[in-house]
Amino acid sequence: MPLDSYGVLAGTLHRHFRDRPETTGHRLHVCLEVDAPAGRHRCSVGLDGAGGEGAGVRWKTLRLAASVLDPVPAMGPGYHELSPYSGSGALDHLRHPALADRPARLPAWLRNLRDRLSPPHPWVPGSGSGAAAALEALLVPGREVLVFGAASERGPGMHDVHRNQGDPYGSRWWPDNGTWQDGAVLTRRPDGWYDAFLSAFAPQADRTDADGHPVGEG
Repeated sequence: MPLDSYGVLAGTLHRHFRDRPETTGHRLHVCLEVDAPAGRHRCSVGLDGAGGEGAGVRWKTLRLAASVLDPVPAMGPGYHELSPYSGSGALDHLRHPALADRPARLPAWLRNLRDRLSPPHPWVPGSGSGAAAALEALLVPGREVLVFGAASERGPGMHDVHRNQGDPYGSRWWPDNGTWQDGAVLTRRPDGWYDAFLSAFAPQADRTDADGHPVGEG
C-alpha cells in the first residue's frame, strides 16, 4: 500500500535549519519553514537512514525547466494533493523523464555526444551531513519553493520528502512503497528555472515494479 497522502506544498521559504541528532535525539533532518496561505509550514527532510549518520544516503541536484513540472508551477501557493500517476504533477525518481537516470543502451559514440550536450547527473553516495550541505546550497530565503512528499499529521508541513519506493522486503517501510509518490525540494531561480534536490536511502532499489517494490523481491 502506498503513502496515505502525497502532494506538493508551494510557498515561499522563510528559513531553514538543521535538526541535529546530538541535541534532539532524532536522525539528521534539514527543516524548511515555508510560508503559504494556510500559514507557516514546517517541512522536514530526513537525511539519515535507520542506522543513523553512517547508514548511507544518496542525492542528486538538477536544474529543471518549469515546463517539465507541469501542471504544478501553475497551481499557486498552498498544499495540493497529487494523484500517483504520470501527468498529474507527481514525481517518480525512477520514471519521470526529467529525473530518471538515462539508459545506456546506445552506441558509445552517441552516448558520449549526448553526455557532452546534456551532462548526466549521477546519484552521489555519502553521509547525511554531505546531503544536508548539498540541499542547503539551494535554499535561499524569500525564494519560491516546491516541497513534494506527504502532508504532516502534526500540523502544517511536509515529511517523507525523499524517495518513497524501493525499500526492501521485511523493512518497516515496505508497505509504503509506491510509484509516482517520491519526495523532492525545488527552489525557483530568478530566471524561472528550478534547482531540485532529490534523495534516497542506501537500501532503496533503483529498479522497482509497478507497486514500487524492488524488482525480484517480496
